[in-house]
Amino acid sequence: MNTSSLVQKVWNFCHTLRDDGVGYGDYLEQLTYLLFLKLAHEYAQEPYNRYTHIPMGHDWPSLTSKVGEPLERHYVRTLNQLGKEDGMLGAIFFKAQNKIQDPAKLSRLVQLIDAESWISLDADTKGDLYEGLLQKNAEDTKSGAGQYFTPRALIEAMVACVRPEPMKTIADPACGTGGFFLGAYSWLTRPGAQLDKRQKEFLRDKTFHGNEIVASTRRMCLMNLFLHNIGELDGEPSVERADALISEPKRKVDYVLANPPFGKKSSMTITNAEGEEDKEALTYERQDFWETTSNKQLNFLQHIVSMLKIDGKAAVVLPDNVLFEGGAGEKIRRKLLENCDVHTVLRLPTGIFYAQGVKANVVFFDAKPKDGQIHTKGIWFYDLRTNKHFTLKTRTLKPDDLQDFISCYQPENRHERVASERFRFFIYDELMARDKASLDIFWLKDDSLDNLDDLPPPDVLQQEIIEHLEAALAAFRDVAASLPRS
Repeated sequence: MNTSSLVQKVWNFCHTLRDDGVGYGDYLEQLTYLLFLKLAHEYAQEPYNRYTHIPMGHDWPSLTSKVGEPLERHYVRTLNQLGKEDGMLGAIFFKAQNKIQDPAKLSRLVQLIDAESWISLDADTKGDLYEGLLQKNAEDTKSGAGQYFTPRALIEAMVACVRPEPMKTIADPACGTGGFFLGAYSWLTRPGAQLDKRQKEFLRDKTFHGNEIVASTRRMCLMNLFLHNIGELDGEPSVERADALISEPKRKVDYVLANPPFGKKSSMTITNAEGEEDKEALTYERQDFWETTSNKQLNFLQHIVSMLKIDGKAAVVLPDNVLFEGGAGEKIRRKLLENCDVHTVLRLPTGIFYAQGVKANVVFFDAKPKDGQIHTKGIWFYDLRTNKHFTLKTRTLKPDDLQDFISCYQPENRHERVASERFRFFIYDELMARDKASLDIFWLKDDSLDNLDDLPPPDVLQQEIIEHLEAALAAFRDVAASLPRS
């Protein structure tokens, strides 16, 4: 059975559960629990004979031997027990709950998973299956899962530009369901890449380090990684269930690939000096940050800088406001350009993210030593936004749409770049002379402003109008949230 038909088979059962009020996310969560138990059971058999740490009486056979209400009661007890275990096991089942209230449908789902020999499927098939389910979940706008899903074409392009090397560490401080990790894994195991045994073990056990504060998203991430042969059944999880911003990073890494959460405000203010925190709000004390702000993206940007080793590389998706915002935003931009080599900004088109109204960019930079020098000599900007129209359904972002950017980026030697219609270089002094040191730069003419006959199709226009309205509403909410309460 090929991947697409297997995804469809597993996913079709969700339609039955929807009638009982079980949403896509809840269904995927239950699949995660049951798939993990089935895989653990298969690994415990010949010829693997692996010790899975799953307590006797709470394993896969204990579920398949029951039906109806006895199965439902036992399943609830099993979830509760497994959530108390250590390592990957406890991380997958942390605060796990049964969301399938109909015992007959739970039995059917157990039978559906039991009918397949999952371990016989190769890592690509298993991984593609779970990725397919995650994408279907993200496409369900009501679930809100899209906020954890970065377009795969964009991830592949970012990884192709950064070109991570074996035996080096990769981090994502807001890793969602693990898309950037899997993009890097695919690059490191691409056809022609020759990894020796030591490199393969490092890739499996030590390469990836992430944070995901939402427990359900974290468990899906861990399952996603596990199905791609990243991590071990009895190992410690590579993704911490913690807010990455709460303290200085525990380790320095070679690469950061990230798309931090959208949304301007945080419920917490990060402060870098005593006496500056808002006494009315819960705050973090981060002496390593340049500026105090409640803007999540600015805080994540400062945190990512603190995560990198000297000459470590980062590619980070950031919304437009990070490029032009005044106050703390301007100060942080100036510090970033002084302390790091910020060399490339990719201006992304609208209509590629599940979160509505998002205008974003990918900022590429390398960490540099704190030696008093200004390390950014200038920035290359690639405009993939002007006169480009994408939607999530009829005109999705494809790898081909990013090939020209990758070619312009010159991953093998970015010092041999050549300017083009969409690719331009701006020197440091020119950037710093702009109002608020704004990096919100455009030079292409928007054809739709002059030629009404050349407007995009009605569905694209409709989507763009919705996105602009959503962006305006988000900005209004930010203003309202900052007003004093009566």
